[in-house]
Amino acid sequence: MSDHPVVVVGAGPTGLAAAAHLVQRGEHVLVLEAGDRAGASVSQWNHVRLFSRWDELIDPAAEKLLTATGWVRPQTGTCPTGADWVDLYLAPLAEALGDRVRFGARVVGVARRGRDRVVDAGRQTEPLTVHVHSESGEERIAARAVIDASGTWNSPNPLGGDGLPAKGEKAARISYRTPDLAAQRDRYAGKRIAVAGSGHSALTALVALAEPELGATIVWLLRRGSVGTTFGGGEADQLPARGALGLKAQKAVDAGRVEIVTGFRTAAVEREDDGRLTLESFDGRKVGGLDEVVALTGFRPDLSWLSEVRLDLDPVLQAPTGLAPLIDPNVHSCGTVYPHGESELRHPEPGVYLVGMKSYGRAPTFLALTGYEQVRSVVARIAGDHEAAGRVELVLPETGVCGGAGVFDAPAGECSGLVG
Repeated sequence: MSDHPVVVVGAGPTGLAAAAHLVQRGEHVLVLEAGDRAGASVSQWNHVRLFSRWDELIDPAAEKLLTATGWVRPQTGTCPTGADWVDLYLAPLAEALGDRVRFGARVVGVARRGRDRVVDAGRQTEPLTVHVHSESGEERIAARAVIDASGTWNSPNPLGGDGLPAKGEKAARISYRTPDLAAQRDRYAGKRIAVAGSGHSALTALVALAEPELGATIVWLLRRGSVGTTFGGGEADQLPARGALGLKAQKAVDAGRVEIVTGFRTAAVEREDDGRLTLESFDGRKVGGLDEVVALTGFRPDLSWLSEVRLDLDPVLQAPTGLAPLIDPNVHSCGTVYPHGESELRHPEPGVYLVGMKSYGRAPTFLALTGYEQVRSVVARIAGDHEAAGRVELVLPETGVCGGAGVFDAPAGECSGLVG
C-alpha cells in the first residue's frame, strides 16, 4: 500500500503547497487538476487584487522547491492580483513539480477499494481508489491517502435566501462572480444593478460598480438586519488592503452612490415586460427595474464525489466536526481562527483530508496562510511525523472586528472574498 501515491485533488494554492510538502518529505505524490492550468479557479478572478502580500501567499516548502529552479521571489511588500499569483507563483510551482501534476483530470469519486461506505472490513488495509475522467477516458488510481484541495469556487451559493435557488433564479441572467469592468464595462455602465451579499466579494463589487464614471445605480441587498460590522475593521485590520476595501465601500455608501436594503432574503426573481428583473423577498418587499443582478452570497463545498468515504462533517457548516466550532460565523466575526491542523481535519475514513477552502465548508474569510499550515500538518501526519503534525506554526492577522454575530452569508476566499 505504501507504493501508492498520495493523491492531491486540485492544483490551486493549497493543493500545490500540499504537493511541495510531500515532495520535501520524499513522498510519492500525484496532483489531479480538472482545469487546463495551475490555479485554474484563481484565473477566473485574475482582475482582483489580493488582501495578502506576497510573503503571506508563498508556502515555505513551495519556495524551497522553486528556489532550486532559479525562481526569483516577487517583491515581498506588494499585494498581487489573481493573475500575478498564477503567473509568478502557481504556474512556476506546477512546472517545478513536473509530471507529478496532471491537468484535465477531473476526480468524480473516491472510495475504499472494493468497499462501499457501509463495509468495515479492509478499511485499514485496502487503498483508496480515485475515479478520474479525462480526455483519454475513465481511470482508477489507487492512493495511499487523498488530500482534497479542490476548493469551492465552482459551487457558489444561490441568490435564494433559504439556501436554494429562488423561484425564477435559474432562468434569469444572474452573475455569481465579481464583475471585471476591464472586460465587461459596457454590460454595467449606466445600468441599475443589485449586488447581494455582505462579504469581501460583495464589497469589491460595490467599490468597482459605484465609481462615478460608470454611471450605474447600485442597490445593495443585505440579508442581515443592519449594516453592522459589514465594512470590517478599517485601519485596525492587520491586512491593510482588506481594511481599505471596507473603508472604500463605506465611502461609496456615505456619498449616496449605493442604496442599501437590509433584511432582504430573496424568494423570487421575476422578469418584467421590458426584460428587466424584479426581486421579491420572503416578506413581500420588491426591488425592481434591475438590469443586472450580482449574487455574491458565498460558496459551498461539493461533497457529491465523496459520498462513499466516511466523513465527519458539522451539520451546519459542512466543515470537519473538529474544525467547525473554531470557524462558525454565527459566533465568530474575526478573520482569525484558533490554530488548527491535522487533528481537527481528520475524518473516520483513514487517509482522507479536506483542506483549504473546502475544509471551511460554508464558513467565510479563509486565508492562504491557513491552507498552507493545514497541509504542512496533514503531510507530516501522512509521513508519520506525529510531533510535527501536532505542532502549530501559524499566527494569522486580525481583522479588527471581533466578537458578536458573524457574517453568515459572506463568501470565502483568499482575496476579496474570492476563492482560488
